Parts: sequence; structure tokens; C-alpha cells
Amino acid sequence: MYLKRIFFVLRSGVSRRATQSTAQATSELPAAGPGRGAAEAVRSPVPAVDFGNTQEAYRSRYSWELARSLLVLRLCASPALLARHEQLLHLTRRLLGQRLFDRLMKMTFYGQFVAGEDQESIRPLIQHNRAFGVGSILDYSVEEDLTPEEAERKEMESCTSAVERDSRGTSKREKQFQAHRAFGDRRGGVVSARTYFYASEAKCDSHMETFLRCIEASGGASEDGFSAIKLSALGRPQFLLQFSDVLTKWRRFFHQMAAEQGKAGLAAVDTKLEVAALQESVVKMGIASRTEIENWFTAETLGVSGTLDLLDWDSLIDSKTELSKHLVVPNMQTGQLEPLLSQFTKEEELQMTRMLQRMDVLAKKASEAGVRLMVDAEQTYFQPAISRLTLEMQRRFNVEKPLIFNTYQCYLKDAYDNVTLDVELARREGWCFGAKLVRGAYMAQERARALEIGYEDPINPTYEATNTMYHRCLNYVLEELKHARAAVMVASHNEDTVRFTLRRMEELGLHPADRQVYFGQLLGMCDQISFPLGQAGFPVYKYVPYGPVMLVLPYLSRRALENSGVMKGAQRERQLLWQELKRRLRTGSLCHRPA
Repeated sequence: MYLKRIFFVLRSGVSRRATQSTAQATSELPAAGPGRGAAEAVRSPVPAVDFGNTQEAYRSRYSWELARSLLVLRLCASPALLARHEQLLHLTRRLLGQRLFDRLMKMTFYGQFVAGEDQESIRPLIQHNRAFGVGSILDYSVEEDLTPEEAERKEMESCTSAVERDSRGTSKREKQFQAHRAFGDRRGGVVSARTYFYASEAKCDSHMETFLRCIEASGGASEDGFSAIKLSALGRPQFLLQFSDVLTKWRRFFHQMAAEQGKAGLAAVDTKLEVAALQESVVKMGIASRTEIENWFTAETLGVSGTLDLLDWDSLIDSKTELSKHLVVPNMQTGQLEPLLSQFTKEEELQMTRMLQRMDVLAKKASEAGVRLMVDAEQTYFQPAISRLTLEMQRRFNVEKPLIFNTYQCYLKDAYDNVTLDVELARREGWCFGAKLVRGAYMAQERARALEIGYEDPINPTYEATNTMYHRCLNYVLEELKHARAAVMVASHNEDTVRFTLRRMEELGLHPADRQVYFGQLLGMCDQISFPLGQAGFPVYKYVPYGPVMLVLPYLSRRALENSGVMKGAQRERQLLWQELKRRLRTGSLCHRPA
């Protein structure tokens, strides 16, 4: 059974008992709760951060860099230019030739958003930013320049199983977790996120080697580095689709049982099923005999409360139970019981195993290098599997400190449930919770796909609702930091969100020296947020893309186009840049040298 193989590969050799986690805790993070009081008493007060002081915000920048930022951000906000940017780039390259074109790009768009061509050439920028309190998260941003037709073909081939191909496209997966030709090119409607398409196992190994080099470079750049990975780069996406389908159906079954017991509408973390009533329901459905069911619900697995919550329910898929052979759920439309799992060929099972092994290699390397590893979020039809696999890595590697960070997209309606459930699981099992909070990069694509294929839109209805969700999730995690060895990366360009975080840190007594709250922004954007934070002692990082000019252009071009809405909203940043340039002109400091 392939679920057993997943958990065996991810957990082999490492215990995750809460007692061990507690015993192995180290002093890398401050002790939680009242025990921190003595240390806090002698700390210097948290410095105030002024995001409007342009002299301090741009102290690290030459005047020509400010002028370039002002020009590039203004051009990126021009709809007319963005609508024709591909034709303009092609024409410019023909007129100037490759060498001059590369120079022009490095003086403008590439120079603004990309650090350099390789790890050696980006070293000066990393060291310069570090001198002003800003760390780096390296991101090798080379993206295969595929036509939409090529991307679609690759996606359909890699997301369809051999069994489905043999049955002429018939799939028992829900519509959301099936490959659809109209959305085969996953780059469409995506903001900033780099996209990988499966080509071969050798290509996945190549991606892993790239991630390993980024981890090594991050470890060498600082004592508290970060590196980011995408799981879709490490294996065949068919596996992520099928595993996501399993996890989603299994959770839906729980909520159906909760509704039968009159407990619909409760928060996910508060919903509890009466085990006796659940056993009766399962017997009536014919899923298993009463004797078999009693073996699932023992005091060892559930305690003596007589109830079962969603975390207990999720654990029943674990390899320690005999439930996996009974993994069937009722189809509410047909009334028939259907198996959760699809059959895998030997080759597909090997591909799945290799993907898990690549994850393991990266996590071990990050642990050895002392680098925190952030697993990026992806589309909702991949995300349940990505989150579950990340959680399994956290159980193994977050014993002493938060090393593995899961990413939560707060534009999703279920973001708060996902955060609260994972925090509660970390509490119960004694490992360290690590999270990166983002708004999300796939909104336009997710909405269009849900509408076209015919399933519920997973996205919050308005931008305001997403902001509310972000702050709600962030506040919950910040509250948790008072009591636990946990950490959060606040990845946001929104000044109000950063101010909210600073205010809550002060109210909760969270000091930047604790290094539990990190901030992140993209290179070339929001320096007026990043550098004041860094100079005030807060842990802050820039996402630093790098790669050869022509190989990075597809990613860079799409990001500029799809971020046009963000760029239009960067009016305050442009105002501050212009304000600082005028100040330097007025005071005769246009030749300012960062020091």
C-alpha cells in the first residue's frame, strides 16, 4: 500500500515521540513562557521602526540605484508597456545584439529584481545587504522556456496515471484533482511563483542538486539562513494529485460524520466525533466489521475521552493502523462506497519513492548546514499532499528547533483551519512549529479553474477577506510563540501587515533577539520596509533570484506582467524613492556612498 511506503520513507530511523522531543530541546530558541522573564529583564528595549524616514531606509543604496528603482517600478506600473513587453524585448534584442541587450537588462529590470548570474557573482550583493541587517533567501530562478502547447503536453502526461491512460482517461479522482487540458500550462495567472514541469527523474535529480547548492550557499552566507524549495520540482505531479485527493476525501468523510452527529459548523480544531456513534455508522456502511473497528479506536491511539477529533482521524491513515486496507469512503452522489487509493504501477511507485528520498536528502542537508528550509505552497490541487509531506518532515527534523517551515496561503478559505490544526498537532507531539505566511500566488488561476471545471472556489471572496484571514492566522501563530519553540516568517509587502506584526510582538513580549518572527520581501521591492527592520535588529530577508539573463527572462517577464497590480499599488514606494533623491540633491549628497 503506497501510503505505508510514504510514511515509512519519511519517518524511518527517527522517532517522533513527544517525550523525546522535549528531552532533546536545546537553547537555540528561548525557553517558552514565564521562564524567559529573567532574560527579558536585562534586554534592551525593542527599537522603534520608522518606515517614512527615507534617509535611513535608503542608507544602503547609491543614488543611481534609487533612480533605477524609480524608473523600473514606474515602467512596471504601465499597462501599455506591459501589454507589449515581449515584443519590445524581442525587438530590443534584435537591434542591440545579445551582448548589449544583456547589459541593458542588467542596468534595468534584471538588475532591479535579479542578483546575478551565479552564486559567485551574487556574493557581493548578499554581503552588502547583510552589512545592513538584511539576509538572503537564494532562489535559482531559471525556468524552462516552454510554449503553452509544450507545457500542456508535459503536464497532461505527468499528471495522468498508467491505469487512467489504459482506461481511456477515466479517473475516480474528484474533478479538482484531475489533470485538465485547459489548465495544463500552470504558469497562466500565476504571480511571481516559478513553475516546474516534470520531464524525467534525471531532471528531478538536477533540481535537487540546485536546491542543495542553494542550501550550501545560504549556510555559508549567515548563521541563520533560509532556503526555499518546491516539491513539484522533485517528482512526478501525478503523485501529488492522487495523494491530495486521498487526504481531501478522508477529511470530508470526517466532516460528513460530524454533520450526522449534529456538529456541523464548528471550527475544525474544535470538532469532535463520539467514537461509539462513529463505530455504529461505519458498521452500517459496511466498511468493516465491529471487531476490526474496535482495533482502530484504542486507548493507545485515542486516549480515554471517548471522542475523536480531526487530528486523531488523520492519524488513522498512519501505517500503525490496519485501516489502510479499508480506505473507502461513501460517494454522496451515488451512495456507493469507493476506494480512496488508486493502483500504482511498479515504475510509478519507484518514482514516488524517489521523490520522498529527494525531500529527505534536502532536509538532512539543511539540518547539517544549519539552514531553515521553507517548502513553498503551490496550487490547491497539489497543496494537501505538499502540506502533509512537509508535516512529516517537521516531525522528523523540527525536534530541537523549527528547521522545516510549511507555507500557508491566506487567500484560501481554509487557511485558519490549516494553521490551527498544525499548531495543535505540534503541541501534542512535542515538535517545533514553523510557518511562512503568504497571501498567495495563484488566485486568478484558481478562480478560473474552479469556475471552468465546476467545483467550489477555494479563494476568499475579497481582498479585504484575505487581509482579515492573514491577520487572523498571524495573530494565532504569534500567540503560540509565547508558549512554544516555534517560528514564523511574515512574507508580506504590505506595510500595514508589518506594522500589525510589530505591534503584536510588543504586546506579547516577543523580542527580535528571540528570532522567532522573521520578515521577508522580494529583492528590488519594499526596501523602505526591509532595511529599517534590519537596521533595527529584526530578522528580515530578501528573496534573491539569480541565474543567466536569458534563462531568467521567462520568469522575470511573467512576474513583471502578473505583478502589475502590485506595482500600481507601489505608489508610496515610488514617492519615498523620489523624496530621498530630492533630499540628496538638495543637501548635495547625490554622491552618497553606503557605509
